[in-house]
Amino acid sequence: MHNQKKVAFTTLGCKLNFSETSIISRKAEAQGFLKTDFNQKADVYVINTCTVTDNADKKFKQYVRQALKHNPDAMVVAIGCYAQLKPAELADVNGVDLVLGIEEKFSLPQYLGNLAKKEKAEIHACEVAESTAFFSAYSAGDRTRSFLKIQDGCDYPCTYCTIPLARGKSRNGSVEEVVKNAEEIAQKGIKEIVITGVNIGTFVDYSNGQKRTFYDLIQALEQVKGIERFRISSIEPNLLTDEIIEFVAQSNKFVPHFHIPLQSGSNQLLKRMKRRYLRELYTEKVSKIKSLMPDASIGVDVIIGFPGETDELFLETYQFLNELDIAYLHVFTYSERPNTEAVLMDGVVPKNIRNKRSKMLRGLSAKKIVTFYETQLNKTKPVLFEKAEKENLMFGFTDNYVKVSYPYQKELVNSIQQVKLLDIDGDGNVAIELLSK
Repeated sequence: MHNQKKVAFTTLGCKLNFSETSIISRKAEAQGFLKTDFNQKADVYVINTCTVTDNADKKFKQYVRQALKHNPDAMVVAIGCYAQLKPAELADVNGVDLVLGIEEKFSLPQYLGNLAKKEKAEIHACEVAESTAFFSAYSAGDRTRSFLKIQDGCDYPCTYCTIPLARGKSRNGSVEEVVKNAEEIAQKGIKEIVITGVNIGTFVDYSNGQKRTFYDLIQALEQVKGIERFRISSIEPNLLTDEIIEFVAQSNKFVPHFHIPLQSGSNQLLKRMKRRYLRELYTEKVSKIKSLMPDASIGVDVIIGFPGETDELFLETYQFLNELDIAYLHVFTYSERPNTEAVLMDGVVPKNIRNKRSKMLRGLSAKKIVTFYETQLNKTKPVLFEKAEKENLMFGFTDNYVKVSYPYQKELVNSIQQVKLLDIDGDGNVAIELLSK
């Protein structure tokens, strides 16, 4: 069709957003739209928003300007967490034509009957409390790895977080529905699935008359033929049970890689954040993982500059992380979010100090990665090679999340090969020797 309308997507934020963008884009294609790159001219630009930090809000406006630069007459659509949380605010952004909420975004094509620019943006967003439906999703753009959404929403009232306000209560589909999606992913030739959601450890399915938990789900996923690796993206420490850790340790498919949010190494701050554990439990989880899987990679989320974080409490977090047997950190600088408890708390940390502390922790993360990689040198590991290429090098990840580099060979893309880890290259990846092909 020479007059086929083009739609372009861009995604801010988490893996969950990526899985949802993927399913929404497939629905648009099924309705006759031609998907194109966000940097190309399109008739419709869809921006899947995030609202976890200040920066994500600012990025939205940048993408609107970018879209209109490619085509000033294009329809610009806002979806995602920011669109649900602040629909009127997004509708006021110059150039935005349509804002879709938490449920409405999954019906995107039905709002695209008239693509003319609008004088005032239309808003279609239900109240988040009314949103009880679960929309399953998975990404399929990269044939090496897929993000599989198993759960949405969150019932945890952490004092810094707007996610419950943007995504509603915790909910999920059935075990059978998730398994069916995993089987579809396998049919596309994808080798690895990353299990994602807002708070995946709260997965609970009563659909067949019995209670089935996240532990039951991963046991069912283990049986899916064609998928060689499952990776648990992020799970709360209080929900990471010993049985889950023990299952992963003996699994043929679930890899020895955990991402476990900590947020602070200070019990005083964990209580202020209304987290559901203390640092002692976190230490227990890390010890349990390492006792059963000495080569396991453990990633940690941490928030810096939370109200009440004194120099002493920051150093408490720094020392705690420094001594912990972990592989890397995801460091988030605290930013005030409207309608959260934390925004009203005393002990506000000046932004220059927040930035200085974040820089210190990012430096610690860089050291942790090198230290972890060094423990893996001269070992033999399976690597899944990706299609990304840079300066005649291709990249891949071991099961325990060591990033490796190797001279580009097209036939290696999306294959799992046994390799020997040799040394850390100048870019911080590990050079390898290929042992099988």
